[in-house]
Amino acid sequence: MPAKAADKRRKGQGAPSGGKAGKAGKAGHKKRDEDISETGEDDLAARAVVRSPDQLRLTEAELKVEVTRTLTADNPHIPRNIVRFSFKERAYKLVDDMDQTAIHLTLDGYLIHKDSDEGRRQSIRSSTEAGSYIWCIYDAYMEELERIEKAKEKEKAKPVAGKKEEMKTGRKLNFLFLSFQHTDSLSKVAKAAKIAERMVNLNTFDDIAQDFKYFEDASDEYRGQEGTLLPLWKFQYEKTKKLAVTAISWNPKYKDLFAVGYGSYDFMKQGHGMLLVYTLKNPSFPEYSFSSESGIMCLDFHSDHPHLLAVGFYDGNVAIYNLKKASSQPSYKSSAKSGKHTEPVWQVKWQKDDADNNSNFFSVSSDGRIVSWTLVKNELVHMDVIKLSADGTAMQGPEGLQLQMLGSGTSFDFHKKIDYLFLVGTEEGKIYKCSKSYSNQFLDVFEAHHMAVDSVSWNPFHLKVFISCSSDWTVKIWDHTIKTPMFVYDLSTAVGDVAWSPYSSTVFAAVTTDGQAHVFDLNVNKVEPLCTQLVVTRKKNKTTHVQFNPVHPIIAVGDERGLITCLKLSPNLRKKPKEKKGQEVKKGPEVEIAKLEKLLSLVRGPGSKEEK
Repeated sequence: MPAKAADKRRKGQGAPSGGKAGKAGKAGHKKRDEDISETGEDDLAARAVVRSPDQLRLTEAELKVEVTRTLTADNPHIPRNIVRFSFKERAYKLVDDMDQTAIHLTLDGYLIHKDSDEGRRQSIRSSTEAGSYIWCIYDAYMEELERIEKAKEKEKAKPVAGKKEEMKTGRKLNFLFLSFQHTDSLSKVAKAAKIAERMVNLNTFDDIAQDFKYFEDASDEYRGQEGTLLPLWKFQYEKTKKLAVTAISWNPKYKDLFAVGYGSYDFMKQGHGMLLVYTLKNPSFPEYSFSSESGIMCLDFHSDHPHLLAVGFYDGNVAIYNLKKASSQPSYKSSAKSGKHTEPVWQVKWQKDDADNNSNFFSVSSDGRIVSWTLVKNELVHMDVIKLSADGTAMQGPEGLQLQMLGSGTSFDFHKKIDYLFLVGTEEGKIYKCSKSYSNQFLDVFEAHHMAVDSVSWNPFHLKVFISCSSDWTVKIWDHTIKTPMFVYDLSTAVGDVAWSPYSSTVFAAVTTDGQAHVFDLNVNKVEPLCTQLVVTRKKNKTTHVQFNPVHPIIAVGDERGLITCLKLSPNLRKKPKEKKGQEVKKGPEVEIAKLEKLLSLVRGPGSKEEK
């Protein structure tokens, strides 16, 4: 058959045309579908019978048996042969309890613990800022509305006679101008009077000023190692004669300026207090004076903002005075609402600004709390850093309850380099080494003294050394990595205060209740003071505090009668290394650290190891 004819024939059979051919095609299709459906059912039946070659062939009885399987959370891929060293049994042991957790998805959370540093900062921020913005917007809206209403009322009001109004406004303007001129002229007169007063004082105390600047005691050459203290100015104010000097602090920027706190250490004689700021340029009268209802127990200048002065009171309050403001009241003050102490505040210390650039300082009190105070907007926000617990002082309460007594903090000091580390002296004689990060435990406890720790202070050069003094007559020098003191000095009477010198790592001064000042230099004499001198001459008067000037070779000593005495150190008390021919004398903190480290290495026991 030809190809073309075959194609035509195929087309004719497949095309759905009318007539007999079309009917025959439909009948063929129907028959084919029935055959396909029948063959499909047969195929399914055949597939159901087919078995996998590795399938077990079980009998009917075996198929009817129920097998129970327990699903566990064990990880099948976990290693079973992990071996670790047991320090208890001193042998390698197979680890049985392996972690079965398989992590499929991890997401970084955004929740922080409320007692962490960041949590505390956020709580302070949220408490102060939560409701402030809404009310600020509301107040601004109300002020604008009031201003618009007043403007409308002025437009509606009838114009008053022009001349009378001009006369009144002219008089008012003249009065304001005159009053402004008057205040301006008064300030100019006050400034001129202050300069004149300083000139008069310079003439009056010229011999003292000359001694302060030029005098060097030549007799030191014949005294060997001993030195003397030359009395210079005496600062006394009429209103503070019956008050004791409770704190002295030199200004970090203006080296001639220092603040003095006045109060009383006698529990039965509590009354008002005073804060005076003196300058060496004017010994006759204070530059600033502030009166308070309660006695001032401590104070501290801010290192970056020298016009801010933190103060602690006998009634448990703390306050901040701003010397730039012409106000007799503190700019910030705590209250019972804002978490004030319940006992006298014995020391305050400024610290570095927090993450939000808010100024903050710390305080320690007899109530056992060390509190951080932050200046947020126009208020002081407090946060308890740590509570001192007195060991072995649990009291029996009602119904058999054990009441834990709190320790009494008397002094503290923060490390010069390690920001979180600080020391706390207590009334029981212990010194606690604490951290800002741990509020429930101490890093270390030193059984330092038998009576109250009056002062504790880190060495300004050596990072491991601190000094403490107590009413048990002793001054002790410590390495904070060793539990026993490096040096112990018995001064035969209660020690009121001790201070490191800013120019040498081995020089310190102490004052005792018998009115004497003692100056030591460990590099010259490790056993005895180089100078012991009577500062207070009256009977029943005690020296209470001592502080070195940060630049000049003088110390300020305060007593119980409100008198501040400035004394100049003789050359033997501030000896420098001798210059050798052709060699430069090394200076700087590294030399001071090495000098004190050399002394400590002689005292340390052979078994004691230094921490790096």
